[in-house]
Amino acid sequence: MAGLEVLYTCVAGKITCPQDAVVCFVHWELVKNGYRCIGSGDEARSSDKKSELLPADWSNNKELYSLRYKANNSDTQMLLKAITVDSTLIFNLMNSSTQQVSDLTVNINDHVNTDQLHTFDSVFKDADSLSEKVKTQLLPPQDRPTGQRAERKSRRDEEEEEQRRRGEDSDPLRIPSRNPRQGTHPHWPGPMVPPFAAGGADLDPFGSRGGGGMIVDPLRSGYPRSGFDPSSGIPDILPPGAVPPGARFDPFGPIGRHRPGPDPDHMPPPGYDDMFM
Repeated sequence: MAGLEVLYTCVAGKITCPQDAVVCFVHWELVKNGYRCIGSGDEARSSDKKSELLPADWSNNKELYSLRYKANNSDTQMLLKAITVDSTLIFNLMNSSTQQVSDLTVNINDHVNTDQLHTFDSVFKDADSLSEKVKTQLLPPQDRPTGQRAERKSRRDEEEEEQRRRGEDSDPLRIPSRNPRQGTHPHWPGPMVPPFAAGGADLDPFGSRGGGGMIVDPLRSGYPRSGFDPSSGIPDILPPGAVPPGARFDPFGPIGRHRPGPDPDHMPPPGYDDMFM
Protein backbone atom coordinates (compact mmCIF):
# COMPACT_ATOMS: atom_id res chain seq x y z
CA MET A 1 0.00 0.00 0.00
CA ALA A 2 2.93 2.33 -0.65
CA GLY A 3 1.69 5.88 -1.17
CA LEU A 4 -1.77 5.32 0.26
CA GLU A 5 -0.78 6.63 3.69
CA VAL A 6 0.56 9.85 2.16
CA LEU A 7 -2.63 10.35 0.17
CA TYR A 8 -4.83 9.54 3.15
CA THR A 9 -2.95 12.01 5.34
CA CYS A 10 -3.31 14.76 2.70
CA VAL A 11 -7.10 14.41 2.53
CA ALA A 12 -7.71 13.46 6.18
CA GLY A 13 -9.52 16.77 6.80
CA LYS A 14 -12.11 15.87 4.13
CA ILE A 15 -12.77 12.35 5.48
CA THR A 16 -15.76 12.58 7.80
CA CYS A 17 -17.56 9.26 7.14
CA PRO A 18 -16.57 5.68 6.27
CA GLN A 19 -17.62 6.00 2.63
CA ASP A 20 -15.07 8.81 2.24
CA ALA A 21 -12.35 6.34 3.27
CA VAL A 22 -13.53 3.76 0.72
CA VAL A 23 -13.60 6.32 -2.12
CA CYS A 24 -10.07 7.43 -1.17
CA PHE A 25 -8.92 3.80 -1.30
CA VAL A 26 -10.49 3.16 -4.73
CA HIS A 27 -8.98 6.39 -6.04
CA TRP A 28 -5.52 5.19 -5.03
CA GLU A 29 -6.03 1.85 -6.79
CA LEU A 30 -6.84 3.70 -10.02
CA VAL A 31 -3.75 5.87 -9.60
CA LYS A 32 -1.58 2.76 -9.09
CA ASN A 33 -2.91 1.28 -12.33
CA GLY A 34 -1.96 4.20 -14.56
CA TYR A 35 -4.76 6.75 -14.18
CA ARG A 36 -4.68 10.30 -12.92
CA CYS A 37 -7.61 12.30 -11.57
CA ILE A 38 -8.45 15.38 -13.65
CA GLY A 39 -11.39 16.74 -11.64
CA SER A 40 -14.76 16.15 -10.03
CA GLY A 41 -18.24 16.20 -11.54
CA ASP A 42 -19.48 14.94 -14.89
CA GLU A 43 -18.37 17.85 -17.08
CA ALA A 44 -14.85 18.88 -18.07
CA ARG A 45 -13.48 22.15 -16.71
CA SER A 46 -10.76 24.53 -17.81
CA SER A 47 -8.91 23.93 -14.54
CA ASP A 48 -8.63 20.17 -15.17
CA LYS A 49 -5.14 18.71 -14.82
CA LYS A 50 -3.75 15.30 -14.10
CA SER A 51 -2.95 14.63 -10.47
CA GLU A 52 -2.48 11.77 -8.06
CA LEU A 53 -4.37 13.79 -5.47
CA LEU A 54 -8.11 14.11 -5.05
CA PRO A 55 -9.83 17.40 -6.03
CA ALA A 56 -10.66 19.83 -3.25
CA ASP A 57 -14.42 19.23 -3.54
CA TRP A 58 -14.30 15.44 -4.02
CA SER A 59 -16.26 14.64 -0.80
CA ASN A 60 -18.82 17.47 -0.76
CA ASN A 61 -21.68 15.12 -1.63
CA LYS A 62 -21.76 12.08 0.65
CA GLU A 63 -24.54 10.40 -1.35
CA LEU A 64 -22.97 10.64 -4.80
CA TYR A 65 -19.27 10.86 -5.56
CA SER A 66 -18.27 11.77 -9.12
CA LEU A 67 -14.64 11.84 -10.30
CA ARG A 68 -13.01 11.96 -13.72
CA TYR A 69 -9.76 10.22 -14.69
CA LYS A 70 -7.43 10.08 -17.65
CA ALA A 71 -4.90 7.40 -18.57
CA ASN A 72 -1.24 8.33 -18.38
CA ASN A 73 -0.28 6.90 -21.75
CA SER A 74 -3.41 7.62 -23.78
CA ASP A 75 -6.38 9.96 -24.13
CA THR A 76 -8.75 7.48 -22.52
CA GLN A 77 -11.03 9.22 -20.05
CA MET A 78 -12.94 7.43 -17.30
CA LEU A 79 -15.84 8.63 -15.17
CA LEU A 80 -16.07 7.13 -11.68
CA LYS A 81 -19.28 7.38 -9.69
CA ALA A 82 -19.99 6.01 -6.23
CA ILE A 83 -23.53 5.88 -4.84
CA THR A 84 -24.24 5.34 -1.15
CA VAL A 85 -27.02 2.81 -0.47
CA ASP A 86 -27.47 2.07 3.24
CA SER A 87 -24.18 0.47 4.35
CA THR A 88 -22.84 -0.17 0.85
CA LEU A 89 -21.11 1.82 -1.86
CA ILE A 90 -21.91 1.01 -5.49
CA PHE A 91 -19.11 2.02 -7.86
CA ASN A 92 -19.50 2.49 -11.61
CA LEU A 93 -16.54 3.17 -13.89
CA MET A 94 -17.38 4.20 -17.46
CA ASN A 95 -15.12 4.71 -20.45
CA SER A 96 -16.27 8.06 -21.88
CA SER A 97 -15.39 7.03 -25.45
CA THR A 98 -16.76 3.48 -25.64
CA GLN A 99 -19.45 3.78 -22.94
CA GLN A 100 -18.17 0.50 -21.52
CA VAL A 101 -19.09 0.21 -17.84
CA SER A 102 -17.76 -1.90 -14.99
CA ASP A 103 -19.14 -1.96 -11.46
CA LEU A 104 -18.26 -2.93 -7.91
CA THR A 105 -20.34 -3.15 -4.74
CA VAL A 106 -18.48 -2.67 -1.44
CA ASN A 107 -19.86 -3.41 2.00
CA ILE A 108 -18.46 -0.52 3.97
CA ASN A 109 -18.51 -2.28 7.35
CA ASP A 110 -16.38 -5.12 5.96
CA HIS A 111 -13.50 -2.82 5.06
CA VAL A 112 -13.60 0.29 7.27
CA ASN A 113 -13.42 0.81 11.04
CA THR A 114 -15.83 3.70 11.52
CA ASP A 115 -14.36 4.74 14.86
CA GLN A 116 -10.79 4.84 13.47
CA LEU A 117 -11.26 7.19 10.50
CA HIS A 118 -8.32 9.39 11.44
CA THR A 119 -5.89 6.60 12.32
CA PHE A 120 -4.47 5.26 9.07
CA ASP A 121 -2.98 2.13 10.63
CA SER A 122 -6.41 1.02 11.85
CA VAL A 123 -8.93 2.54 9.47
CA PHE A 124 -8.93 -0.21 6.82
CA LYS A 125 -9.96 -3.82 7.39
CA ASP A 126 -9.00 -6.57 4.95
CA ALA A 127 -7.37 -4.08 2.60
CA ASP A 128 -5.90 -6.83 0.41
CA SER A 129 -9.36 -8.22 -0.34
CA LEU A 130 -10.69 -4.77 -1.25
CA SER A 131 -7.69 -4.14 -3.50
CA GLU A 132 -8.29 -7.46 -5.29
CA LYS A 133 -11.96 -6.61 -5.87
CA VAL A 134 -11.06 -3.26 -7.42
CA LYS A 135 -8.52 -4.88 -9.75
CA THR A 136 -10.72 -7.76 -10.89
CA GLN A 137 -14.15 -6.11 -11.01
CA LEU A 138 -13.86 -2.35 -11.38
CA LEU A 139 -10.76 -1.76 -13.50
CA PRO A 140 -11.29 -1.78 -17.29
CA PRO A 141 -10.77 -5.31 -18.73
CA GLN A 142 -7.53 -4.36 -20.49
CA ASP A 143 -6.05 -3.18 -17.17
CA ARG A 144 -6.96 -6.26 -15.14
CA PRO A 145 -4.36 -8.95 -14.39
CA THR A 146 -4.07 -11.28 -17.40
CA GLY A 147 -4.69 -14.51 -15.52
CA GLN A 148 -7.71 -13.11 -13.70
CA ARG A 149 -9.20 -11.70 -16.91
CA ALA A 150 -8.88 -15.03 -18.68
CA GLU A 151 -10.33 -16.89 -15.69
CA ARG A 152 -13.36 -14.59 -15.46
CA LYS A 153 -13.96 -14.86 -19.20
CA SER A 154 -13.71 -18.64 -19.11
CA ARG A 155 -16.08 -18.86 -16.17
CA ARG A 156 -18.58 -16.59 -17.90
CA ASP A 157 -18.39 -18.68 -21.07
CA GLU A 158 -19.00 -21.86 -19.07
CA GLU A 159 -22.04 -20.35 -17.35
CA GLU A 160 -23.51 -19.19 -20.67
CA GLU A 161 -22.90 -22.63 -22.21
CA GLU A 162 -24.58 -24.34 -19.25
CA GLN A 163 -27.61 -22.04 -19.51
CA ARG A 164 -27.85 -22.71 -23.24
CA ARG A 165 -27.73 -26.46 -22.70
CA ARG A 166 -30.43 -26.29 -20.04
CA GLY A 167 -32.63 -24.29 -22.40
CA GLU A 168 -32.15 -26.84 -25.17
CA ASP A 169 -32.79 -29.82 -22.92
CA SER A 170 -36.04 -28.30 -21.65
CA ASP A 171 -37.39 -27.70 -25.16
CA PRO A 172 -39.59 -30.69 -26.16
CA LEU A 173 -39.59 -29.60 -29.81
CA ARG A 174 -35.82 -29.38 -30.16
CA ILE A 175 -34.28 -31.60 -32.83
CA PRO A 176 -30.97 -33.06 -31.61
CA SER A 177 -27.87 -31.73 -33.33
CA ARG A 178 -26.25 -33.86 -36.04
CA ASN A 179 -22.89 -32.98 -34.56
CA PRO A 180 -22.69 -34.31 -30.99
CA ARG A 181 -21.02 -31.93 -28.53
CA GLN A 182 -18.77 -34.58 -27.07
CA GLY A 183 -16.96 -35.10 -30.39
CA THR A 184 -18.03 -38.75 -30.69
CA HIS A 185 -20.11 -40.04 -33.55
CA PRO A 186 -23.10 -42.31 -32.96
CA HIS A 187 -22.71 -45.94 -33.94
CA TRP A 188 -25.09 -46.77 -36.76
CA PRO A 189 -25.57 -50.47 -37.60
CA GLY A 190 -24.62 -51.68 -41.06
CA PRO A 191 -27.19 -52.12 -43.85
CA MET A 192 -27.20 -55.91 -43.37
CA VAL A 193 -27.98 -55.75 -39.63
CA PRO A 194 -31.60 -55.83 -38.44
CA PRO A 195 -33.79 -53.84 -38.66
CA PHE A 196 -32.09 -52.61 -41.86
CA ALA A 197 -31.69 -56.08 -43.42
CA ALA A 198 -34.92 -55.90 -45.46
CA GLY A 199 -34.04 -56.30 -49.14
CA GLY A 200 -30.57 -57.54 -48.29
CA ALA A 201 -30.84 -60.37 -50.81
CA ASP A 202 -31.28 -57.82 -53.61
CA LEU A 203 -28.26 -55.83 -52.43
CA ASP A 204 -26.05 -58.90 -51.97
CA PRO A 205 -27.45 -61.79 -54.08
CA PHE A 206 -24.58 -64.16 -53.21
CA GLY A 207 -24.75 -63.50 -49.45
CA SER A 208 -21.03 -62.73 -49.28
CA ARG A 209 -21.52 -60.49 -46.20
CA GLY A 210 -22.87 -63.27 -44.06
CA GLY A 211 -26.54 -62.90 -44.91
CA GLY A 212 -28.67 -65.01 -47.19
CA GLY A 213 -28.45 -64.38 -50.92
CA MET A 214 -31.19 -64.90 -53.49
CA ILE A 215 -29.02 -67.05 -55.88
CA VAL A 216 -28.54 -70.68 -54.88
CA ASP A 217 -25.06 -71.82 -55.86
CA PRO A 218 -24.34 -75.44 -54.95
CA LEU A 219 -20.62 -74.67 -54.84
CA ARG A 220 -21.13 -71.79 -52.36
CA SER A 221 -24.21 -72.96 -50.48
CA GLY A 222 -22.24 -74.05 -47.43
CA TYR A 223 -23.78 -77.53 -47.35
CA PRO A 224 -21.59 -80.67 -47.51
CA ARG A 225 -20.85 -81.73 -51.03
CA SER A 226 -19.56 -84.94 -52.52
CA GLY A 227 -16.02 -85.11 -53.75
CA PHE A 228 -17.21 -84.62 -57.32
CA ASP A 229 -15.17 -82.01 -59.23
CA PRO A 230 -16.71 -81.08 -62.62
CA SER A 231 -13.46 -79.54 -63.83
CA SER A 232 -11.90 -83.01 -63.98
CA GLY A 233 -14.46 -84.05 -66.59
CA ILE A 234 -17.19 -86.71 -66.77
CA PRO A 235 -16.29 -89.97 -68.59
CA ASP A 236 -18.08 -90.25 -71.95
CA ILE A 237 -19.94 -87.01 -71.26
CA LEU A 238 -17.52 -84.10 -70.65
CA PRO A 239 -13.78 -84.02 -71.32
CA PRO A 240 -11.42 -82.71 -68.58
CA GLY A 241 -11.22 -78.92 -68.52
CA ALA A 242 -14.63 -78.39 -70.11
CA VAL A 243 -15.83 -76.84 -66.84
CA PRO A 244 -13.45 -74.14 -65.49
CA PRO A 245 -12.28 -74.68 -61.90
CA GLY A 246 -14.69 -73.17 -59.39
CA ALA A 247 -17.35 -72.48 -62.01
CA ARG A 248 -20.98 -73.08 -61.18
CA PHE A 249 -22.06 -76.42 -62.64
CA ASP A 250 -25.45 -78.13 -62.58
CA PRO A 251 -24.86 -81.85 -63.29
CA PHE A 252 -26.94 -83.39 -66.07
CA GLY A 253 -27.55 -87.11 -66.38
CA PRO A 254 -26.14 -89.80 -64.08
CA ILE A 255 -22.59 -89.28 -62.82
CA GLY A 256 -20.59 -92.49 -63.21
CA ARG A 257 -21.67 -95.85 -64.64
CA HIS A 258 -21.93 -97.95 -61.52
CA ARG A 259 -24.68 -96.25 -59.56
CA PRO A 260 -26.38 -98.78 -57.24
CA GLY A 261 -30.06 -99.37 -57.31
CA PRO A 262 -32.68 -98.59 -59.95
CA ASP A 263 -32.26 -95.43 -61.96
CA PRO A 264 -35.53 -93.59 -62.60
CA ASP A 265 -33.97 -91.99 -65.67
CA HIS A 266 -33.50 -95.44 -67.33
CA MET A 267 -36.65 -97.31 -66.25
CA PRO A 268 -40.00 -96.38 -67.79
CA PRO A 269 -42.96 -95.94 -65.46
CA PRO A 270 -45.37 -98.84 -65.08
CA GLY A 271 -47.95 -99.01 -67.86
CA TYR A 272 -46.24 -96.35 -69.96
CA ASP A 273 -47.43 -98.14 -73.13
CA ASP A 274 -51.04 -98.58 -71.98
CA MET A 275 -53.06 -96.04 -73.92
CA PHE A 276 -55.98 -96.41 -71.54
CA MET A 277 -54.05 -95.36 -68.44
